[in-house]
Amino acid sequence: MTIRRSRALQSLMSMYFHLRAVPPPALRNSATWFQRLFEDDWDTVRERIGRHREEVLDRQYAEFELLYSGIPPNRTPDGPGTQVVLGGRPVFPTDSALPPFQLLTASQVTGVAGFLKAADFDDLWRHARVRLLQPYDVPDPEPQVRGLFAATHRDLTAFYVRTAEYGDAVVKWLVR
Repeated sequence: MTIRRSRALQSLMSMYFHLRAVPPPALRNSATWFQRLFEDDWDTVRERIGRHREEVLDRQYAEFELLYSGIPPNRTPDGPGTQVVLGGRPVFPTDSALPPFQLLTASQVTGVAGFLKAADFDDLWRHARVRLLQPYDVPDPEPQVRGLFAATHRDLTAFYVRTAEYGDAVVKWLVR
């Protein structure tokens, strides 16, 4: 069975949210430098993903923000849960039409890794389930959608844990 999403969400399909591990000594305070981090070909990106040095979320990145941060009135207070996807210090590119980069320090990455390792996926799912299932227009999408979210949760956990083990920072960017 193929899961179909609403038309409005399908238009976002070409966007990818990249999370890239970077050793702190290599970081530069330059949006141009940050942009170059995300100019690699897909083979290079896939290789880094396989080593848990980069992670890519497709158009569902905002739904993962909902999974980890919650929704009002159940939104989590600022902290590691709010830093998993969209959190971090913004670094604005010179082209104002582009979205900002987000930078998590090595210390913040360690906090996020600890949060994800301790997180109970079933509990996260239970709190966000209704909202996460809304965009799907098939009967009973839950088993397949839940499986996608659980697999991505494992991937994000592996990425952040490995990145914390190396003592690295994370740079994030929405690539179109």
